[in-house]
Amino acid sequence: MNILPDELYPIASTAVEVTVAVRSGVRFIQLRNKSEDQAYLRSEIRTALQSCTSFGAMLVVNDHWEIALEEGAPYIHLGQEDLKTADIARIHRAGVKLGVSTHDHMELGKARALQPAYIALGPIWETTLKVMPWRPQGINRVKLWSDLLNPMPLVAIGGITAERAPTCRMAGAAAVSAVSDIFRNGDPVSQIQHWRECLKSGGA
Repeated sequence: MNILPDELYPIASTAVEVTVAVRSGVRFIQLRNKSEDQAYLRSEIRTALQSCTSFGAMLVVNDHWEIALEEGAPYIHLGQEDLKTADIARIHRAGVKLGVSTHDHMELGKARALQPAYIALGPIWETTLKVMPWRPQGINRVKLWSDLLNPMPLVAIGGITAERAPTCRMAGAAAVSAVSDIFRNGDPVSQIQHWRECLKSGGA
């Protein structure tokens, strides 16, 4: 299996959250900001990149691929809808690594054809973050897809808690991703440490 920068892959909504995470030792983090304000987005991406550079972390920019390229982001993550309008060839020419969201085998086939750096599968468990039309994938599919994709890394996302994270890793996921269980916790620094402890101990 190819190695990603970190087995813990939080998804932040602001540059402030990115900074908190990388200061706490996170080395692989996504900035997913749904604002349509281009100037604000550029400022957020630029600030997040500066924080990641300072702490030796890799930033993944969700969706806003043009700004990400212009600002020099090392990774871009695209959902299935984003793939319809993104210039994948341009992203590859720039040497930027690509992550792609998938939810079923048809999407998996499309994603693999794009030669991404990793593929994300979700939701593994039910999630309250947003309404999804897909049933929870379950840990058996994490195992199946990890074996199928090897050596391409698989990222598990959706409904994952610190206690559930080791199960995904043992099933073959290269990294586990979380939003609400870290940044909506009230104390993200302590929660990041909790995730580390659970991953290290196998969730015990």
